[in-house]
Amino acid sequence: MDAVRGEALTLEVRCDLMCMLRRALSVLKTGTALVLWWFVYRLLQPAADFVTYRLLSLPPGTHLASSVSFFLFDVPKVLMLLVLIVFGVGVIRTFFTPERTRQILAGKRESVGNVLAASLGIVTPFCSCSAVPLFLGFVESGIPLGVTFSFLIAAPMINEVALVLLFGMFGLKVAGLYLATGLLIAILAGWTIGRLRLERHVEPWVYELQGGANADLAEEHLDWGMRLARGRTAVREIVGRVWPYVVAGIAVGAGIHGYVPEGLMASFMGKGAWWSVPLAVVLGIPMYSNAAGIIPVVQALLEKGAALGTVLAFMMAVIGLSLPETIILRKVLRWPLIAAFVGVVGTGILLVGFLFNLIF
Repeated sequence: MDAVRGEALTLEVRCDLMCMLRRALSVLKTGTALVLWWFVYRLLQPAADFVTYRLLSLPPGTHLASSVSFFLFDVPKVLMLLVLIVFGVGVIRTFFTPERTRQILAGKRESVGNVLAASLGIVTPFCSCSAVPLFLGFVESGIPLGVTFSFLIAAPMINEVALVLLFGMFGLKVAGLYLATGLLIAILAGWTIGRLRLERHVEPWVYELQGGANADLAEEHLDWGMRLARGRTAVREIVGRVWPYVVAGIAVGAGIHGYVPEGLMASFMGKGAWWSVPLAVVLGIPMYSNAAGIIPVVQALLEKGAALGTVLAFMMAVIGLSLPETIILRKVLRWPLIAAFVGVVGTGILLVGFLFNLIF
Protein backbone atom coordinates (compact mmCIF):
# COMPACT_ATOMS: atom_id res chain seq x y z
CA MET A 1 0.00 0.00 0.00
CA ASP A 2 2.80 2.41 0.90
CA ALA A 3 4.50 1.61 -2.39
CA VAL A 4 1.34 2.41 -4.32
CA ARG A 5 0.94 5.70 -2.46
CA GLY A 6 4.55 6.59 -3.10
CA GLU A 7 4.19 5.83 -6.79
CA ALA A 8 1.01 7.95 -7.00
CA LEU A 9 2.75 10.83 -5.22
CA THR A 10 5.72 10.59 -7.57
CA LEU A 11 3.39 10.62 -10.56
CA GLU A 12 1.58 13.70 -9.19
CA VAL A 13 4.90 15.50 -8.66
CA ARG A 14 5.92 14.67 -12.24
CA CYS A 15 2.63 16.00 -13.58
CA ASP A 16 3.07 19.21 -11.58
CA LEU A 17 6.60 19.62 -12.89
CA MET A 18 5.46 19.04 -16.47
CA CYS A 19 2.68 21.59 -16.07
CA MET A 20 5.13 24.13 -14.64
CA LEU A 21 7.51 23.47 -17.52
CA ARG A 22 4.77 23.96 -20.11
CA ARG A 23 3.71 27.23 -18.49
CA ALA A 24 7.31 28.46 -18.38
CA LEU A 25 7.81 27.57 -22.05
CA SER A 26 4.57 29.37 -22.94
CA VAL A 27 5.72 32.53 -21.17
CA LEU A 28 9.18 32.29 -22.78
CA LYS A 29 7.71 31.88 -26.27
CA THR A 30 5.42 34.85 -25.72
CA GLY A 31 8.30 37.04 -24.53
CA THR A 32 10.50 36.04 -27.46
CA ALA A 33 7.66 36.75 -29.90
CA LEU A 34 7.15 40.23 -28.42
CA VAL A 35 10.84 41.11 -28.81
CA LEU A 36 10.82 39.86 -32.42
CA TRP A 37 7.61 41.84 -33.07
CA TRP A 38 9.29 45.06 -31.93
CA PHE A 39 12.35 44.64 -34.18
CA VAL A 40 10.27 43.76 -37.25
CA TYR A 41 7.88 46.67 -36.64
CA ARG A 42 10.78 49.16 -36.66
CA LEU A 43 11.92 47.91 -40.07
CA LEU A 44 8.58 48.25 -41.87
CA GLN A 45 9.07 51.73 -43.38
CA PRO A 46 12.62 51.10 -44.71
CA ALA A 47 11.43 47.77 -46.14
CA ALA A 48 8.44 49.39 -47.89
CA ASP A 49 10.69 52.09 -49.38
CA PHE A 50 13.25 49.50 -50.51
CA VAL A 51 10.62 47.40 -52.32
CA THR A 52 8.91 50.43 -53.88
CA TYR A 53 11.93 52.40 -55.09
CA ARG A 54 14.65 49.77 -55.44
CA LEU A 55 13.06 46.44 -56.34
CA LEU A 56 10.12 47.86 -58.31
CA SER A 57 12.08 50.93 -59.49
CA LEU A 58 9.07 53.23 -59.27
CA PRO A 59 9.92 56.92 -59.69
CA PRO A 60 9.53 58.86 -56.41
CA GLY A 61 6.71 61.40 -56.35
CA THR A 62 4.43 59.57 -58.81
CA HIS A 63 0.88 58.55 -57.98
CA LEU A 64 1.66 54.86 -58.37
CA ALA A 65 4.76 54.98 -56.19
CA SER A 66 2.86 56.84 -53.48
CA SER A 67 0.04 54.28 -53.50
CA VAL A 68 2.37 51.27 -53.54
CA SER A 69 4.51 52.61 -50.71
CA PHE A 70 1.40 53.36 -48.65
CA PHE A 71 0.04 49.84 -49.23
CA LEU A 72 3.31 48.00 -48.54
CA PHE A 73 3.87 49.91 -45.30
CA ASP A 74 0.34 49.92 -43.92
CA VAL A 75 -0.62 46.27 -44.55
CA PRO A 76 2.08 44.75 -42.30
CA LYS A 77 1.84 47.66 -39.86
CA VAL A 78 -1.91 47.27 -39.31
CA LEU A 79 -1.73 43.48 -39.20
CA MET A 80 1.09 43.58 -36.65
CA LEU A 81 -0.81 46.04 -34.49
CA LEU A 82 -3.84 43.78 -34.74
CA VAL A 83 -1.85 40.73 -33.69
CA LEU A 84 -0.43 42.52 -30.67
CA ILE A 85 -3.66 44.04 -29.40
CA VAL A 86 -5.86 41.02 -30.13
CA PHE A 87 -3.40 38.87 -28.19
CA GLY A 88 -3.43 41.29 -25.24
CA VAL A 89 -7.20 41.61 -25.20
CA GLY A 90 -7.55 37.86 -25.68
CA VAL A 91 -5.74 37.46 -22.37
CA ILE A 92 -7.84 40.19 -20.73
CA ARG A 93 -11.02 38.54 -21.94
CA THR A 94 -10.27 35.47 -19.85
CA PHE A 95 -11.20 37.73 -16.92
CA PHE A 96 -14.19 39.46 -18.60
CA THR A 97 -16.37 36.92 -20.37
CA PRO A 98 -19.97 37.72 -21.47
CA GLU A 99 -21.42 35.77 -18.54
CA ARG A 100 -19.21 37.52 -16.02
CA THR A 101 -20.11 40.87 -17.60
CA ARG A 102 -23.80 40.09 -17.09
CA GLN A 103 -23.11 39.19 -13.47
CA ILE A 104 -21.25 42.46 -12.89
CA LEU A 105 -24.01 44.59 -14.42
CA ALA A 106 -26.97 42.78 -12.87
CA GLY A 107 -28.59 44.71 -10.03
CA LYS A 108 -26.76 48.00 -10.66
CA ARG A 109 -28.59 51.33 -10.54
CA GLU A 110 -29.31 52.56 -14.06
CA SER A 111 -26.99 55.60 -14.07
CA VAL A 112 -24.11 53.63 -12.55
CA GLY A 113 -24.93 50.72 -14.83
CA ASN A 114 -24.70 52.91 -17.95
CA VAL A 115 -21.17 54.01 -17.07
CA LEU A 116 -20.07 50.51 -16.08
CA ALA A 117 -21.67 48.88 -19.13
CA ALA A 118 -20.03 51.32 -21.55
CA SER A 119 -16.64 50.77 -19.89
CA LEU A 120 -16.97 46.98 -19.98
CA GLY A 121 -17.96 47.16 -23.64
CA ILE A 122 -14.37 48.05 -24.54
CA VAL A 123 -12.86 44.75 -23.35
CA THR A 124 -15.63 42.20 -23.89
CA PRO A 125 -16.31 40.15 -27.04
CA PHE A 126 -18.79 41.64 -29.47
CA CYS A 127 -19.65 41.48 -33.12
CA SER A 128 -22.84 41.96 -35.10
CA CYS A 129 -23.63 38.25 -35.04
CA SER A 130 -23.52 38.19 -31.22
CA ALA A 131 -25.90 41.15 -30.78
CA VAL A 132 -28.97 38.98 -30.22
CA PRO A 133 -27.51 36.41 -27.76
CA LEU A 134 -25.88 39.18 -25.73
CA PHE A 135 -29.13 41.13 -25.63
CA LEU A 136 -31.03 38.03 -24.52
CA GLY A 137 -28.49 37.26 -21.82
CA PHE A 138 -28.67 40.78 -20.44
CA VAL A 139 -32.49 40.79 -20.36
CA GLU A 140 -32.52 37.39 -18.64
CA SER A 141 -30.20 38.77 -15.94
CA GLY A 142 -32.62 41.62 -15.18
CA ILE A 143 -30.31 44.34 -16.54
CA PRO A 144 -32.28 47.51 -17.46
CA LEU A 145 -32.85 48.17 -21.15
CA GLY A 146 -30.89 51.45 -21.14
CA VAL A 147 -27.86 49.78 -19.50
CA THR A 148 -28.00 47.01 -22.10
CA PHE A 149 -27.91 49.56 -24.91
CA SER A 150 -24.93 51.38 -23.34
CA PHE A 151 -23.03 48.09 -23.64
CA LEU A 152 -24.27 47.29 -27.14
CA ILE A 153 -23.25 50.76 -28.37
CA ALA A 154 -19.84 50.88 -26.70
CA ALA A 155 -18.68 47.36 -27.55
CA PRO A 156 -18.42 47.72 -31.35
CA MET A 157 -17.74 51.46 -31.48
CA ILE A 158 -14.88 51.62 -28.95
CA ASN A 159 -13.42 48.18 -29.44
CA GLU A 160 -9.75 47.59 -28.80
CA VAL A 161 -8.91 47.26 -32.49
CA ALA A 162 -10.22 50.76 -33.22
CA LEU A 163 -8.35 52.32 -30.31
CA VAL A 164 -4.99 50.72 -31.04
CA LEU A 165 -5.13 51.43 -34.76
CA LEU A 166 -6.11 55.04 -34.08
CA PHE A 167 -3.21 55.35 -31.65
CA GLY A 168 -0.77 53.76 -34.13
CA MET A 169 -1.87 55.98 -37.02
CA PHE A 170 -2.83 59.29 -35.39
CA GLY A 171 -1.28 59.31 -31.92
CA LEU A 172 -2.53 59.42 -28.36
CA LYS A 173 -4.54 62.64 -28.69
CA VAL A 174 -6.93 61.41 -31.40
CA ALA A 175 -7.26 57.95 -29.85
CA GLY A 176 -8.00 59.46 -26.43
CA LEU A 177 -10.60 61.86 -27.83
CA TYR A 178 -12.26 59.03 -29.74
CA LEU A 179 -12.36 56.93 -26.56
CA ALA A 180 -13.83 59.77 -24.48
CA THR A 181 -16.48 60.79 -27.01
CA GLY A 182 -17.42 57.18 -27.81
CA LEU A 183 -17.92 56.42 -24.12
CA LEU A 184 -19.96 59.59 -23.70
CA ILE A 185 -22.23 58.65 -26.61
CA ALA A 186 -22.74 55.13 -25.23
CA ILE A 187 -23.48 56.37 -21.69
CA LEU A 188 -25.84 59.19 -22.68
CA ALA A 189 -27.58 57.20 -25.43
CA GLY A 190 -28.22 54.28 -23.07
CA TRP A 191 -29.43 56.64 -20.36
CA THR A 192 -31.76 58.41 -22.82
CA ILE A 193 -33.21 55.13 -24.10
CA GLY A 194 -33.78 54.10 -20.49
CA ARG A 195 -35.68 57.33 -19.80
CA LEU A 196 -37.94 56.76 -22.84
CA ARG A 197 -39.37 53.60 -21.22
CA LEU A 198 -39.48 51.59 -24.44
CA GLU A 199 -39.50 48.12 -22.87
CA ARG A 200 -42.90 47.44 -24.49
CA HIS A 201 -41.16 47.47 -27.88
CA VAL A 202 -38.99 44.47 -27.00
CA GLU A 203 -40.48 41.34 -28.55
CA PRO A 204 -42.65 39.63 -25.87
CA TRP A 205 -40.98 36.24 -26.20
CA VAL A 206 -37.71 37.74 -24.91
CA TYR A 207 -39.20 38.32 -21.45
CA GLU A 208 -40.64 34.80 -21.39
CA LEU A 209 -37.18 33.21 -21.40
CA GLN A 210 -36.20 31.42 -18.25
CA GLY A 211 -33.01 32.49 -16.52
CA GLY A 212 -30.01 30.28 -16.84
CA ALA A 213 -30.51 29.38 -20.46
CA ASN A 214 -26.98 30.50 -21.21
CA ALA A 215 -24.05 28.40 -20.13
CA ASP A 216 -21.69 29.81 -17.54
CA LEU A 217 -18.80 31.09 -19.63
CA ALA A 218 -16.67 32.38 -16.74
CA GLU A 219 -13.04 31.44 -17.12
CA GLU A 220 -12.09 30.29 -13.64
CA HIS A 221 -8.91 28.73 -12.32
CA LEU A 222 -6.82 29.53 -15.38
CA ASP A 223 -3.10 29.97 -14.86
CA TRP A 224 -1.05 32.41 -16.94
CA GLY A 225 0.10 29.72 -19.32
CA MET A 226 -3.52 28.97 -20.17
CA ARG A 227 -4.40 32.67 -20.45
CA LEU A 228 -1.51 33.26 -22.85
CA ALA A 229 -2.68 30.27 -24.87
CA ARG A 230 -6.15 31.86 -25.06
CA GLY A 231 -4.51 35.04 -26.35
CA ARG A 232 -2.77 33.13 -29.12
CA THR A 233 -6.03 31.40 -29.99
CA ALA A 234 -7.73 34.79 -30.23
CA VAL A 235 -5.05 35.95 -32.68
CA ARG A 236 -5.61 32.93 -34.93
CA GLU A 237 -9.38 33.27 -34.88
CA ILE A 238 -9.85 37.06 -35.00
CA VAL A 239 -6.94 38.14 -37.20
CA GLY A 240 -7.64 35.17 -39.44
CA ARG A 241 -11.19 36.46 -39.87
CA VAL A 242 -10.57 40.20 -40.35
CA TRP A 243 -7.36 40.31 -42.40
CA PRO A 244 -9.22 40.46 -45.75
CA TYR A 245 -11.03 43.59 -44.51
CA VAL A 246 -7.67 45.05 -43.51
CA VAL A 247 -6.12 44.47 -46.92
CA ALA A 248 -9.23 45.74 -48.74
CA GLY A 249 -9.43 48.85 -46.57
CA ILE A 250 -5.76 49.64 -47.04
CA ALA A 251 -6.07 49.09 -50.80
CA VAL A 252 -8.86 51.69 -50.91
CA GLY A 253 -6.81 53.97 -48.70
CA ALA A 254 -3.78 53.55 -50.94
CA GLY A 255 -5.82 54.54 -53.98
CA ILE A 256 -7.10 57.65 -52.20
CA HIS A 257 -3.61 58.45 -50.95
CA GLY A 258 -2.00 58.22 -54.36
CA TYR A 259 -4.63 59.38 -56.81
CA VAL A 260 -7.23 61.63 -55.14
CA PRO A 261 -6.23 65.26 -55.78
CA GLU A 262 -5.25 67.41 -52.81
CA GLY A 263 -8.15 69.52 -51.65
CA LEU A 264 -10.94 67.38 -53.14
CA MET A 265 -11.75 65.80 -49.79
CA ALA A 266 -11.50 69.21 -48.13
CA SER A 267 -14.25 70.53 -50.41
CA PHE A 268 -16.44 67.44 -49.92
CA MET A 269 -15.74 66.51 -46.28
CA GLY A 270 -14.15 69.68 -44.97
CA LYS A 271 -15.16 72.12 -42.24
CA GLY A 272 -16.59 74.62 -44.70
CA ALA A 273 -19.57 72.46 -45.72
CA TRP A 274 -22.07 72.31 -42.82
CA TRP A 275 -23.77 69.34 -44.44
CA SER A 276 -20.59 67.23 -44.55
CA VAL A 277 -21.11 65.67 -41.10
CA PRO A 278 -24.76 64.58 -41.66
CA LEU A 279 -23.82 63.29 -45.11
CA ALA A 280 -20.92 61.30 -43.64
CA VAL A 281 -23.26 59.66 -41.11
CA VAL A 282 -25.86 58.83 -43.77
CA LEU A 283 -23.18 57.32 -46.02
CA GLY A 284 -21.63 55.36 -43.15
CA ILE A 285 -24.73 53.56 -41.84
CA PRO A 286 -25.34 51.20 -44.81
CA MET A 287 -21.67 50.27 -45.12
CA TYR A 288 -20.54 46.90 -43.79
CA SER A 289 -17.06 47.09 -42.30
CA ASN A 290 -15.20 46.97 -39.03
CA ALA A 291 -12.50 49.08 -37.42
CA ALA A 292 -9.72 47.14 -39.09
CA GLY A 293 -11.12 47.84 -42.53
CA ILE A 294 -12.33 51.41 -42.11
CA ILE A 295 -9.45 53.06 -40.24
CA PRO A 296 -6.97 52.90 -43.15
CA VAL A 297 -9.62 54.65 -45.27
CA VAL A 298 -10.00 57.24 -42.50
CA GLN A 299 -6.25 57.83 -42.52
CA ALA A 300 -6.19 58.42 -46.27
CA LEU A 301 -9.19 60.79 -46.13
CA LEU A 302 -7.52 62.89 -43.45
CA GLU A 303 -4.28 63.08 -45.43
CA LYS A 304 -6.26 64.47 -48.38
CA GLY A 305 -7.80 67.30 -46.38
CA ALA A 306 -11.02 65.87 -44.95
CA ALA A 307 -12.00 67.36 -41.58
CA LEU A 308 -11.31 65.27 -38.47
CA GLY A 309 -14.85 65.58 -37.10
CA THR A 310 -16.45 64.60 -40.40
CA VAL A 311 -14.21 61.57 -40.80
CA LEU A 312 -14.72 60.41 -37.20
CA ALA A 313 -18.49 60.78 -37.62
CA PHE A 314 -18.26 58.63 -40.76
CA MET A 315 -16.20 56.02 -38.90
CA MET A 316 -18.53 55.95 -35.87
CA ALA A 317 -21.56 55.52 -38.16
CA VAL A 318 -19.92 52.61 -39.99
CA ILE A 319 -18.90 50.81 -36.79
CA GLY A 320 -21.64 51.81 -34.34
CA LEU A 321 -24.74 52.00 -36.57
CA SER A 322 -24.05 49.28 -39.11
CA LEU A 323 -27.07 48.14 -41.08
CA PRO A 324 -26.33 44.39 -40.57
CA GLU A 325 -26.41 44.79 -36.78
CA THR A 326 -29.67 46.73 -36.99
CA ILE A 327 -31.24 43.97 -39.09
CA ILE A 328 -30.06 41.31 -36.63
CA LEU A 329 -31.47 43.24 -33.66
CA ARG A 330 -34.87 43.23 -35.37
CA LYS A 331 -35.19 39.64 -34.15
CA VAL A 332 -35.64 40.89 -30.60
CA LEU A 333 -36.69 44.55 -30.98
CA ARG A 334 -39.61 46.24 -32.66
CA TRP A 335 -39.10 49.06 -35.13
CA PRO A 336 -39.95 51.94 -32.73
CA LEU A 337 -37.16 50.87 -30.37
CA ILE A 338 -34.72 50.36 -33.25
CA ALA A 339 -35.63 53.83 -34.58
CA ALA A 340 -35.02 55.33 -31.12
CA PHE A 341 -31.67 53.54 -30.93
CA VAL A 342 -30.54 54.79 -34.35
CA GLY A 343 -31.87 58.29 -33.70
CA VAL A 344 -30.24 58.75 -30.29
CA VAL A 345 -26.88 57.31 -31.32
CA GLY A 346 -26.94 59.15 -34.65
CA THR A 347 -27.59 62.44 -32.87
CA GLY A 348 -24.64 61.80 -30.57
CA ILE A 349 -22.38 61.06 -33.55
CA LEU A 350 -23.50 64.26 -35.29
CA LEU A 351 -22.69 66.31 -32.20
CA VAL A 352 -19.23 64.72 -31.95
CA GLY A 353 -18.56 65.46 -35.63
CA PHE A 354 -19.57 69.11 -35.33
CA LEU A 355 -17.65 69.50 -32.04
CA PHE A 356 -14.41 68.08 -33.47
CA ASN A 357 -14.71 70.26 -36.55
CA LEU A 358 -15.21 73.29 -34.32
CA ILE A 359 -12.22 72.54 -32.09
CA PHE A 360 -9.69 71.24 -34.62
